[in-house]
Amino acid sequence: MKYRTRIYYSESQKALMWELWRKGESLQHIAQLFDRNHSSIQGILAETGGIQPAPRRRSRLALTLAEREEVSRSLAAGDSIRSVASRLGRAPSTIGREIRRNGGSQGYRANQADALAWDRARRPKECKLVRNRELARVVASKLQLQWSPEQIAGWLKHSYAVNGDYQVSHEIIYRSLYIQARGALKKELLEHLRRTRAMRRSRHHTMKTDDHGRICDAVSISERPATAEDRAIPGHWEGDLLFGNANSQIATLVERQTRYVMLVKIASKDTETVVNALIKHAGKLPQELYRSLTWDRGKEMAGHKRFTVATDIAVYFCDPQHPWQRGSNENTNGLLRQYFPKGTDLSVYSQARLNAVARRLNERPRKTLNFDTPAERFHQTVASTG
Repeated sequence: MKYRTRIYYSESQKALMWELWRKGESLQHIAQLFDRNHSSIQGILAETGGIQPAPRRRSRLALTLAEREEVSRSLAAGDSIRSVASRLGRAPSTIGREIRRNGGSQGYRANQADALAWDRARRPKECKLVRNRELARVVASKLQLQWSPEQIAGWLKHSYAVNGDYQVSHEIIYRSLYIQARGALKKELLEHLRRTRAMRRSRHHTMKTDDHGRICDAVSISERPATAEDRAIPGHWEGDLLFGNANSQIATLVERQTRYVMLVKIASKDTETVVNALIKHAGKLPQELYRSLTWDRGKEMAGHKRFTVATDIAVYFCDPQHPWQRGSNENTNGLLRQYFPKGTDLSVYSQARLNAVARRLNERPRKTLNFDTPAERFHQTVASTG
Protein backbone atom coordinates (compact mmCIF):
# COMPACT_ATOMS: atom_id res chain seq x y z
CA MET A 1 0.00 0.00 0.00
CA LYS A 2 1.30 3.40 -0.95
CA TYR A 3 1.07 6.01 1.77
CA ARG A 4 0.93 9.72 1.11
CA THR A 5 3.78 11.70 2.59
CA ARG A 6 2.96 13.95 5.50
CA ILE A 7 2.12 17.47 4.45
CA TYR A 8 3.28 20.58 6.25
CA TYR A 9 1.13 23.63 5.61
CA SER A 10 2.67 27.06 5.20
CA GLU A 11 1.48 30.03 7.24
CA SER A 12 -0.28 31.44 4.16
CA GLN A 13 -2.09 28.12 3.61
CA LYS A 14 -3.20 28.05 7.25
CA ALA A 15 -4.41 31.63 6.91
CA LEU A 16 -6.55 30.56 3.93
CA MET A 17 -7.98 27.67 5.97
CA TRP A 18 -9.00 30.02 8.77
CA GLU A 19 -10.53 32.51 6.33
CA LEU A 20 -12.69 29.80 4.76
CA TRP A 21 -13.61 28.41 8.19
CA ARG A 22 -14.78 31.88 9.32
CA LYS A 23 -16.93 32.12 6.20
CA GLY A 24 -18.68 28.88 7.20
CA GLU A 25 -17.12 26.46 4.74
CA SER A 26 -17.12 22.77 5.72
CA LEU A 27 -13.98 20.82 6.57
CA GLN A 28 -14.61 18.66 3.52
CA HIS A 29 -14.71 21.64 1.18
CA ILE A 30 -11.58 23.21 2.64
CA ALA A 31 -9.73 19.89 2.41
CA GLN A 32 -10.63 19.53 -1.28
CA LEU A 33 -8.78 22.77 -2.04
CA PHE A 34 -5.60 21.19 -0.70
CA ASP A 35 -6.32 17.71 -2.12
CA ARG A 36 -6.27 16.26 1.38
CA ASN A 37 -8.62 14.40 3.71
CA HIS A 38 -10.78 16.55 6.00
CA SER A 39 -9.03 15.09 9.07
CA SER A 40 -5.84 16.82 7.93
CA ILE A 41 -7.57 20.19 8.15
CA GLN A 42 -9.46 19.34 11.31
CA GLY A 43 -6.21 18.61 13.15
CA ILE A 44 -5.03 22.17 12.58
CA LEU A 45 -8.32 23.91 13.39
CA ALA A 46 -9.16 21.70 16.38
CA GLU A 47 -5.87 22.53 18.11
CA THR A 48 -7.40 25.84 19.19
CA GLY A 49 -11.02 24.69 19.29
CA GLY A 50 -11.96 26.16 15.92
CA ILE A 51 -10.94 29.64 17.09
CA GLN A 52 -8.22 31.29 15.02
CA PRO A 53 -5.23 32.20 17.17
CA ALA A 54 -4.21 35.84 17.12
CA PRO A 55 -1.32 36.56 14.72
CA ARG A 56 2.02 36.68 16.46
CA ARG A 57 3.74 40.06 16.56
CA ARG A 58 6.95 41.21 18.09
CA SER A 59 6.69 43.71 20.89
CA ARG A 60 7.71 47.21 19.89
CA LEU A 61 9.96 47.21 22.96
CA ALA A 62 11.86 44.06 21.95
CA LEU A 63 15.30 44.24 20.36
CA THR A 64 15.26 43.83 16.59
CA LEU A 65 17.51 41.46 14.66
CA ALA A 66 19.51 44.44 13.41
CA GLU A 67 20.09 45.60 17.00
CA ARG A 68 21.15 42.12 18.02
CA GLU A 69 23.64 42.01 15.15
CA GLU A 70 25.08 45.31 16.42
CA VAL A 71 25.40 43.78 19.89
CA SER A 72 27.21 40.77 18.41
CA ARG A 73 29.66 42.94 16.43
CA SER A 74 30.30 45.15 19.44
CA LEU A 75 31.08 42.18 21.67
CA ALA A 76 33.52 40.85 19.08
CA ALA A 77 35.22 44.27 18.99
CA GLY A 78 35.49 44.37 22.79
CA ASP A 79 33.14 47.34 23.29
CA SER A 80 31.55 47.91 26.69
CA ILE A 81 27.89 47.32 27.39
CA ARG A 82 27.39 51.03 28.08
CA SER A 83 28.83 52.06 24.74
CA VAL A 84 26.64 49.52 22.89
CA ALA A 85 23.57 50.73 24.78
CA SER A 86 24.40 54.36 23.97
CA ARG A 87 24.68 53.68 20.23
CA LEU A 88 21.37 51.78 20.17
CA GLY A 89 19.52 54.21 22.42
CA ARG A 90 18.80 51.42 24.89
CA ALA A 91 19.27 51.12 28.63
CA PRO A 92 22.50 49.35 29.67
CA SER A 93 20.40 46.94 31.76
CA THR A 94 18.47 45.90 28.59
CA ILE A 95 21.69 45.08 26.72
CA GLY A 96 23.21 43.32 29.73
CA ARG A 97 20.11 41.15 30.20
CA GLU A 98 20.08 40.34 26.46
CA ILE A 99 23.65 39.09 26.58
CA ARG A 100 23.27 37.07 29.81
CA ARG A 101 20.20 35.15 28.67
CA ASN A 102 21.65 34.32 25.23
CA GLY A 103 25.07 32.74 25.80
CA GLY A 104 27.07 35.47 27.51
CA SER A 105 29.73 37.69 25.96
CA GLN A 106 31.63 34.68 24.54
CA GLY A 107 28.71 32.68 23.15
CA TYR A 108 26.33 35.42 21.97
CA ARG A 109 25.09 34.99 18.38
CA ALA A 110 22.54 37.42 16.90
CA ASN A 111 20.44 34.93 14.90
CA GLN A 112 20.33 32.42 17.75
CA ALA A 113 19.38 35.13 20.25
CA ASP A 114 16.60 36.38 17.97
CA ALA A 115 15.17 32.85 17.55
CA LEU A 116 15.27 32.21 21.31
CA ALA A 117 13.48 35.50 22.01
CA TRP A 118 10.74 34.56 19.51
CA ASP A 119 10.27 31.19 21.23
CA ARG A 120 10.12 32.78 24.68
CA ALA A 121 7.41 35.13 23.42
CA ARG A 122 5.12 32.12 22.87
CA ARG A 123 4.28 32.05 26.55
CA PRO A 124 0.55 32.83 26.62
CA LYS A 125 -0.88 35.68 28.61
CA GLU A 126 -2.72 34.40 31.66
CA CYS A 127 -6.49 34.34 31.13
CA LYS A 128 -8.65 36.51 33.40
CA LEU A 129 -10.68 33.46 34.43
CA VAL A 130 -7.46 31.83 35.63
CA ARG A 131 -6.44 34.88 37.66
CA ASN A 132 -9.90 35.25 39.21
CA ARG A 133 -11.07 31.78 40.22
CA GLU A 134 -14.20 33.14 41.92
CA LEU A 135 -15.24 34.72 38.62
CA ALA A 136 -14.57 31.40 36.88
CA ARG A 137 -16.81 29.67 39.43
CA VAL A 138 -19.63 32.14 38.77
CA VAL A 139 -19.28 31.69 34.99
CA ALA A 140 -19.29 27.89 35.35
CA SER A 141 -22.42 27.97 37.52
CA LYS A 142 -24.29 30.03 34.92
CA LEU A 143 -23.16 27.76 32.09
CA GLN A 144 -24.65 24.85 34.04
CA LEU A 145 -27.97 26.74 33.97
CA GLN A 146 -27.71 26.75 30.13
CA TRP A 147 -26.95 30.48 30.00
CA SER A 148 -25.04 31.41 26.86
CA PRO A 149 -21.61 33.11 27.18
CA GLU A 150 -23.15 36.32 25.82
CA GLN A 151 -25.91 36.20 28.44
CA ILE A 152 -23.33 35.62 31.18
CA ALA A 153 -21.12 38.48 29.99
CA GLY A 154 -24.10 40.84 29.78
CA TRP A 155 -25.39 39.81 33.21
CA LEU A 156 -21.94 40.33 34.78
CA LYS A 157 -21.64 43.78 33.22
CA HIS A 158 -25.11 44.64 34.53
CA SER A 159 -24.66 43.14 38.00
CA TYR A 160 -21.06 44.25 38.63
CA ALA A 161 -21.15 47.60 36.83
CA VAL A 162 -18.63 49.18 39.24
CA ASN A 163 -16.34 46.15 39.59
CA GLY A 164 -14.31 45.44 36.46
CA ASP A 165 -12.70 42.41 38.10
CA TYR A 166 -16.01 40.58 37.74
CA GLN A 167 -16.62 41.49 34.11
CA VAL A 168 -15.50 39.28 31.23
CA SER A 169 -16.37 39.22 27.53
CA HIS A 170 -18.34 36.37 25.97
CA GLU A 171 -15.40 35.78 23.63
CA ILE A 172 -13.08 35.03 26.57
CA ILE A 173 -15.63 32.53 27.90
CA TYR A 174 -15.83 30.80 24.50
CA ARG A 175 -12.04 30.71 24.20
CA SER A 176 -11.69 29.31 27.71
CA LEU A 177 -14.10 26.50 26.82
CA TYR A 178 -12.72 25.62 23.40
CA ILE A 179 -9.02 26.19 24.12
CA GLN A 180 -8.40 23.90 27.04
CA ALA A 181 -4.73 24.89 27.29
CA ARG A 182 -5.94 28.05 29.01
CA GLY A 183 -6.90 25.97 32.05
CA ALA A 184 -9.79 28.23 33.05
CA LEU A 185 -13.01 26.25 32.49
CA LYS A 186 -13.53 22.50 32.34
CA LYS A 187 -14.27 20.96 28.95
CA GLU A 188 -17.33 19.22 30.40
CA LEU A 189 -19.09 22.61 30.48
CA LEU A 190 -19.30 22.50 26.69
CA GLU A 191 -22.28 20.15 27.01
CA HIS A 192 -24.31 23.02 28.47
CA LEU A 193 -23.89 25.24 25.41
CA ARG A 194 -26.71 25.58 22.93
CA ARG A 195 -24.62 23.68 20.41
CA THR A 196 -22.34 21.06 21.95
CA ARG A 197 -19.87 20.70 19.10
CA ALA A 198 -16.17 20.08 19.73
CA MET A 199 -15.07 23.12 17.73
CA ARG A 200 -16.55 26.57 17.52
CA ARG A 201 -18.24 27.14 14.17
CA SER A 202 -18.81 30.31 12.22
CA ARG A 203 -22.28 31.86 12.50
CA HIS A 204 -22.35 31.65 8.68
CA HIS A 205 -22.09 27.85 8.73
CA THR A 206 -25.75 26.92 8.23
CA MET A 207 -29.08 28.60 7.70
CA LYS A 208 -32.27 26.70 8.44
CA THR A 209 -34.82 26.61 5.63
CA ASP A 210 -38.52 25.98 5.98
CA ASP A 211 -41.03 24.90 3.35
CA HIS A 212 -44.14 23.21 4.63
CA GLY A 213 -46.52 23.72 1.71
CA ARG A 214 -49.64 25.81 1.40
CA ILE A 215 -52.41 26.82 3.80
CA CYS A 216 -55.91 27.62 2.53
CA ASP A 217 -57.22 31.13 3.24
CA ALA A 218 -54.01 32.08 5.00
CA VAL A 219 -53.76 35.72 6.10
CA SER A 220 -50.31 36.99 5.16
CA ILE A 221 -47.95 38.41 7.75
CA SER A 222 -47.95 41.60 5.66
CA GLU A 223 -51.46 42.24 7.01
CA ARG A 224 -50.39 41.95 10.63
CA PRO A 225 -50.91 45.22 12.59
CA ALA A 226 -47.97 47.61 12.76
CA THR A 227 -48.09 47.41 16.57
CA ALA A 228 -47.21 43.73 16.29
CA GLU A 229 -44.40 44.36 13.84
CA ASP A 230 -42.64 47.01 15.97
CA ARG A 231 -43.35 45.18 19.26
CA ALA A 232 -45.00 48.36 20.58
CA ILE A 233 -47.64 46.52 22.59
CA PRO A 234 -47.66 43.06 24.18
CA GLY A 235 -49.85 40.16 23.19
CA HIS A 236 -48.55 39.24 19.76
CA TRP A 237 -47.14 35.70 19.71
CA GLU A 238 -45.12 33.57 17.31
CA GLY A 239 -45.57 29.80 17.21
CA ASP A 240 -44.27 26.59 15.68
CA LEU A 241 -43.93 22.88 16.35
CA LEU A 242 -40.66 21.55 17.71
CA PHE A 243 -40.22 17.97 16.54
CA GLY A 244 -38.59 15.02 18.27
CA ASN A 245 -38.34 11.37 17.26
CA ALA A 246 -41.10 8.76 17.09
CA ASN A 247 -43.44 11.34 15.56
CA SER A 248 -43.40 13.41 18.76
CA GLN A 249 -43.69 17.18 18.98
CA ILE A 250 -44.49 20.13 21.23
CA ALA A 251 -45.86 23.57 20.38
CA THR A 252 -43.59 26.52 21.17
CA LEU A 253 -45.04 30.00 21.67
CA VAL A 254 -43.03 33.22 22.11
CA GLU A 255 -44.42 36.65 22.96
CA ARG A 256 -42.78 39.19 20.65
CA GLN A 257 -42.32 42.11 23.04
CA THR A 258 -41.07 40.27 26.13
CA ARG A 259 -39.71 37.07 24.49
CA TYR A 260 -41.69 35.11 27.08
CA VAL A 261 -41.88 31.40 26.18
CA MET A 262 -44.74 28.95 26.70
CA LEU A 263 -44.66 25.27 25.73
CA VAL A 264 -47.73 23.16 24.96
CA LYS A 265 -47.86 19.36 24.98
CA ILE A 266 -49.21 18.07 21.65
CA ALA A 267 -50.25 14.43 21.29
CA SER A 268 -50.25 14.44 17.48
CA LYS A 269 -49.34 16.84 14.67
CA ASP A 270 -52.69 16.57 12.84
CA THR A 271 -54.45 19.91 12.63
CA GLU A 272 -57.42 18.95 14.82
CA THR A 273 -55.18 17.92 17.72
CA VAL A 274 -52.89 20.92 17.39
CA VAL A 275 -55.70 23.47 17.13
CA ASN A 276 -57.58 21.92 20.06
CA ALA A 277 -54.46 22.13 22.24
CA LEU A 278 -53.83 25.75 21.23
CA ILE A 279 -57.45 26.72 21.91
CA LYS A 280 -57.29 25.19 25.38
CA HIS A 281 -53.97 26.91 26.08
CA ALA A 282 -55.25 30.31 24.88
CA GLY A 283 -57.80 30.29 27.68
CA LYS A 284 -54.98 30.62 30.24
CA LEU A 285 -54.16 34.18 29.16
CA PRO A 286 -56.27 37.37 29.26
CA GLN A 287 -57.28 38.79 25.85
CA GLU A 288 -54.95 41.78 26.32
CA LEU A 289 -51.98 39.41 26.37
CA TYR A 290 -53.03 37.25 23.40
CA ARG A 291 -53.99 39.43 20.44
CA SER A 292 -52.49 37.52 17.51
CA LEU A 293 -50.51 34.42 16.57
CA THR A 294 -47.99 34.21 13.71
CA TRP A 295 -47.22 30.72 12.40
CA ASP A 296 -45.25 29.22 9.53
CA ARG A 297 -46.87 27.33 6.64
CA GLY A 298 -47.09 24.01 8.46
CA LYS A 299 -50.21 21.94 7.70
CA GLU A 300 -50.82 21.55 11.43
CA MET A 301 -52.45 25.01 11.29
CA ALA A 302 -54.79 24.19 8.41
CA GLY A 303 -57.62 24.62 10.96
CA HIS A 304 -56.59 28.18 11.80
CA LYS A 305 -60.08 29.54 11.15
CA ARG A 306 -61.54 27.31 13.86
CA PHE A 307 -58.86 28.57 16.26
CA THR A 308 -59.77 32.20 15.49
CA VAL A 309 -63.51 31.60 15.88
CA ALA A 310 -62.99 29.87 19.24
CA THR A 311 -60.51 32.39 20.69
CA ASP A 312 -61.02 35.65 18.77
CA ILE A 313 -57.25 35.58 18.14
CA ALA A 314 -56.11 36.46 14.62
CA VAL A 315 -53.66 34.08 12.92
CA TYR A 316 -51.06 35.34 10.41
CA PHE A 317 -48.77 33.22 8.27
CA CYS A 318 -45.20 33.78 7.16
CA ASP A 319 -44.37 33.84 3.47
CA PRO A 320 -43.20 30.46 2.10
CA GLN A 321 -39.55 29.74 2.89
CA HIS A 322 -39.28 32.84 5.12
CA PRO A 323 -38.86 31.40 8.65
CA TRP A 324 -36.97 34.53 9.76
CA GLN A 325 -40.30 36.40 9.68
CA ARG A 326 -40.96 34.73 13.03
CA GLY A 327 -37.39 35.18 14.18
CA SER A 328 -38.13 35.25 17.92
CA ASN A 329 -39.68 31.78 17.67
CA GLU A 330 -36.91 30.43 15.43
CA ASN A 331 -34.30 31.62 17.91
CA THR A 332 -36.23 30.15 20.83
CA ASN A 333 -36.52 26.77 19.12
CA GLY A 334 -32.75 26.79 18.78
CA LEU A 335 -32.38 27.51 22.50
CA LEU A 336 -34.80 24.73 23.33
CA ARG A 337 -32.55 22.19 21.59
CA GLN A 338 -30.32 22.43 24.68
CA TYR A 339 -33.16 20.84 26.63
CA PHE A 340 -34.65 18.73 23.83
CA PRO A 341 -31.84 17.55 21.50
CA LYS A 342 -32.80 16.30 18.07
CA GLY A 343 -33.94 12.69 18.29
CA THR A 344 -35.48 13.12 21.75
CA ASP A 345 -38.84 11.45 22.32
CA LEU A 346 -40.90 14.49 23.31
CA SER A 347 -44.00 12.43 24.09
CA VAL A 348 -42.54 11.37 27.46
CA TYR A 349 -42.55 14.96 28.78
CA SER A 350 -45.54 15.96 30.88
CA GLN A 351 -47.01 19.46 30.68
CA ALA A 352 -45.57 20.14 34.13
CA ARG A 353 -42.09 19.25 32.89
CA LEU A 354 -42.55 21.46 29.82
CA ASN A 355 -43.60 24.32 32.11
CA ALA A 356 -40.40 23.82 34.14
CA VAL A 357 -38.25 24.02 31.00
CA ALA A 358 -40.08 27.15 29.86
CA ARG A 359 -39.53 28.68 33.29
CA ARG A 360 -35.80 27.93 33.08
CA LEU A 361 -35.62 29.63 29.68
CA ASN A 362 -37.67 32.61 30.84
CA GLU A 363 -35.27 33.17 33.73
CA ARG A 364 -32.24 33.54 31.46
CA PRO A 365 -31.19 37.16 30.79
CA ARG A 366 -31.53 38.28 27.17
CA LYS A 367 -29.30 40.75 25.38
CA THR A 368 -32.24 42.10 23.39
CA LEU A 369 -33.96 42.95 26.71
CA ASN A 370 -30.88 44.77 28.03
CA PHE A 371 -30.15 41.59 30.00
CA ASP A 372 -33.45 41.61 31.84
CA THR A 373 -35.19 38.23 31.78
CA PRO A 374 -38.36 37.49 29.78
CA ALA A 375 -40.06 36.57 33.07
CA GLU A 376 -39.33 40.01 34.53
CA ARG A 377 -40.65 41.81 31.45
CA PHE A 378 -43.74 39.60 31.13
CA HIS A 379 -44.70 39.92 34.79
CA GLN A 380 -44.36 43.70 34.50
CA THR A 381 -46.76 43.55 31.56
CA VAL A 382 -49.22 41.37 33.48
CA ALA A 383 -49.12 43.82 36.41
CA SER A 384 -49.75 46.81 34.13
CA THR A 385 -52.77 45.16 32.47
CA GLY A 386 -54.24 43.80 35.66
